[in-house]
Amino acid sequence: MTEQLTHSATLPAIRVRPLLTAGVVAGPLYVVVALAQAFTREGFDLTRHSWSLLANGDLGWIQSANFVVTALATIACAAGLRRALSPGRWASRLVGAFGVSMIGAAIFPADPAMGFPAGTPEGPGVITMSGIGHLAVGAVGFLCMVAACYVVASRFSREGRRGWAVYSRVTCTLFLGSFVGIASGGGAAWTTIAFVVGILAIWTWLSLLSLNLSRNAA
Repeated sequence: MTEQLTHSATLPAIRVRPLLTAGVVAGPLYVVVALAQAFTREGFDLTRHSWSLLANGDLGWIQSANFVVTALATIACAAGLRRALSPGRWASRLVGAFGVSMIGAAIFPADPAMGFPAGTPEGPGVITMSGIGHLAVGAVGFLCMVAACYVVASRFSREGRRGWAVYSRVTCTLFLGSFVGIASGGGAAWTTIAFVVGILAIWTWLSLLSLNLSRNAA
């Protein structure tokens, strides 16, 4: 991952770097805000509850705002990727779609379930149109991010940047596996924990990619 990455010489760095900086901070911002809630909100269990459930309850607005702010930073990052990886059209579109999906996640909160928020009955709970919408936009967004990661990996592979190519493929495979696991695991603790690991991995990848591109922008 120490290879020098291709940058676009068509725009001044001062216009590209702020966009890529948004990509550097998007993941850490989302993770820190989500974990701060996870450790402080009554009844939330990281081994049982997905972070999307934090959008419920009296303090649910915090997670909804977290979705929106992170989404805007991710969309800005997508614009930066289009320039820094020029031509990086597909990677940009896919990362941008992931950002848009996070806005959708804020508009359609996940249904209360598994005893959260406090007072909610155990079990999967009642499925509403909001919950269906949340699952749908989430699935589309996650798959777009997986595709973006593979697209970037293919580009690096063609350019002989083996370190970044391997890292990108491992990351997106891990993230895809964790998504499939939580989608089919029936609420098992291991699938929830694996998905958290997948989320951390994909956000770390985007942050490191954005940081490297930003440092090498002309």
